[in-house]
Amino acid sequence: MTTMTDTALQAAPATKARGYWATVGRRIVRDKVSMACAFILLLIFLAAIFAPYLHLADPYQGSMIRRLRFIGTPNYPLGTDELGRDMLARLIYGGRLSLLIGILPVILAFFIGTGLGVVAGYVGGKLNTAIMRTVDVFYAFPSVLLAIAISGALGAGILNSIVSLTIVFVPQITRVAESVTTGVRNMDYVEAARASGANAFTIMRVHMLGNVLGSIFVYATGLISVSMILAAGLSFLGLGTKPPEPEWGLMLNTLRTAIYVNPWVAALPGAMIFAVSICFNLLSDGMRSAMDIRN
Repeated sequence: MTTMTDTALQAAPATKARGYWATVGRRIVRDKVSMACAFILLLIFLAAIFAPYLHLADPYQGSMIRRLRFIGTPNYPLGTDELGRDMLARLIYGGRLSLLIGILPVILAFFIGTGLGVVAGYVGGKLNTAIMRTVDVFYAFPSVLLAIAISGALGAGILNSIVSLTIVFVPQITRVAESVTTGVRNMDYVEAARASGANAFTIMRVHMLGNVLGSIFVYATGLISVSMILAAGLSFLGLGTKPPEPEWGLMLNTLRTAIYVNPWVAALPGAMIFAVSICFNLLSDGMRSAMDIRN
């Protein structure tokens, strides 16, 4: 009996070990909240990208006769704004600018901050001091005040909003990247690469980036929700997108006078900002939990 059992075990195919990232992906897929948030974000992204093909009303064409129509009005399922423009069309087209201004600064800050943080964390010494003390100067200011100050100095506009928000997020990502890099700088595989004669650039690119990018990426994903709110705030204050462009923060500003006449229509841009921000926040939490394989 024992011999037959041993033979069966030897004949059975060995189970292929699941890699780290495969395990992370499997855990994210099993997270219903993360998947729901990813699905909502996907729908919003697709609607914004393919807006010209959805046969929507002209988001710039208005009429004072049909201004501030209520939600559910025939031909205007989400009503109209203060100038009689279709809210559904403006919300979908507004997603293009809102998502661009909210996500692009985080992407730019991710690359810049990761590079600065990895170099500072690996090299150390005076270079670390120079980079991190410079970063601390910007990090000392609250994000909102720093974004307003930079946008006010540069002037209103989409490009200036992206630049100001990028400057706001670079210090935060740099600090995280430097902290993670410092933690793995003296690991055995790094010491082995250094002993084999690999130069500093090769060690940082090959042996360190792969081990620190995951943590930095998860942190940067969480910053997108903050970036969406800051971008909307800049437009609300007149420091971001200029009229008549559809953008959620700017729409909140122009509709604030109509809140007592048609509060439901006036709240729609804020609801979109809230939905996207909370989805990115929950998705970031799900990714962080999935990457912690100890749980």
